[in-house]
Amino acid sequence: MLNVIKSYKPSPFSFLAIAGAVMAFTFSAWNALLNNFAIEAANFNGANIGMLQSLREIPGFLAFTAVFVLLVLKEQTFALISLSLLVIGVALTGLFPTVYGLYATTVLMSVGFHYYETINQSLSLQWFSKDEAPEKLGKLLSIKSIASLCAFAIIWFFFSFLATSYQFVYLFVGGIGLLATVWLWLSHPSFQQHTSQHKKLIFRKEYTLFYLLTFFSGARRQIFMVFAGFLMVEKFGYGVAEISALYMLNHLINIFIAPKIGKMIGKIGEQRALSIEYIGLIFVFIGYAIVESATGAAVLYVIDHIFFAMAIAIKTYFQKIARPEDIAATAGVSFTINHIAAVIIPASFGLVWLYDNSLVFYFGAVLAFCSLVLSQFINPHLAKQRLANNPA
Repeated sequence: MLNVIKSYKPSPFSFLAIAGAVMAFTFSAWNALLNNFAIEAANFNGANIGMLQSLREIPGFLAFTAVFVLLVLKEQTFALISLSLLVIGVALTGLFPTVYGLYATTVLMSVGFHYYETINQSLSLQWFSKDEAPEKLGKLLSIKSIASLCAFAIIWFFFSFLATSYQFVYLFVGGIGLLATVWLWLSHPSFQQHTSQHKKLIFRKEYTLFYLLTFFSGARRQIFMVFAGFLMVEKFGYGVAEISALYMLNHLINIFIAPKIGKMIGKIGEQRALSIEYIGLIFVFIGYAIVESATGAAVLYVIDHIFFAMAIAIKTYFQKIARPEDIAATAGVSFTINHIAAVIIPASFGLVWLYDNSLVFYFGAVLAFCSLVLSQFINPHLAKQRLANNPA
């Protein structure tokens, strides 16, 4: 073990891998406990959970402001500060088991989460070459799944055998995340970036298709993040242990599938990969709308999660068509576009949920169909031409 520690050499990949693992570990624990904690401790209903999720997405909507923070902070430093806010927000969640208390800690956690994800996307597209990006992004997704799996295993053990309180688990997970963030800060140097990034907002007509794909991806993601999990708890009575076991299965599969999906995207191209994803999602969302079996809903949830790995294709498509100096600024803009629907959908569809929850998922199928249509406009030949002209 000592030899392993001595031979460890910090690198851009190791920084992103460890930071991603911390993010996934803490956020996955927060998310796995959320629906049960909200219902059991804070007496939430569908409208409350929708409002909470809309509040959670407001920092994502404001992610474009990251480019202004970069006027005074390096991207790597900003990533570490954002990660710290995330883990502190998670640690505090259990201490405020009320509607407004959960709203407040969620916003704090979300500020850190969304700024971190914005900078993480920017750094990964800058630090990895275009040839290696799909595979390395797949590996990073696999590492995040391992971290998430550890979080779910801890929660499953605590609630199955120790009758642990929500307060303790949130503090435990957040504390581990904070210690790991401090170690990451001290152990990794500041890595150089090959291209100086714009410190202003960038909107280009040539990125229009990327913007549209990002918008619909954010809308579809909210249906999964907010309402698929809530369906499990409210309609089918899943407890914390059962939800954690389901999440564990999702990420166990992802550990092996994500790197293969990354390689597949590199071979078949972004257009075909996204077409496969969106066709599958149309059937998954219709399935959510009509399912009456707890087991059937769980199968749909696992399939839905597998398709998330294919979203790598949107990032690698942008990397191929983007000007190198636009990446950081456009990462913030794309996160804001991703969250336009995210701010609106949870609260508004929380009200629809009270009337008929199947309508929420039928709308998800419509979103997936819109994404499928848009993906057909990806021009693989144009992407290859730009890649040849700018191979960095």
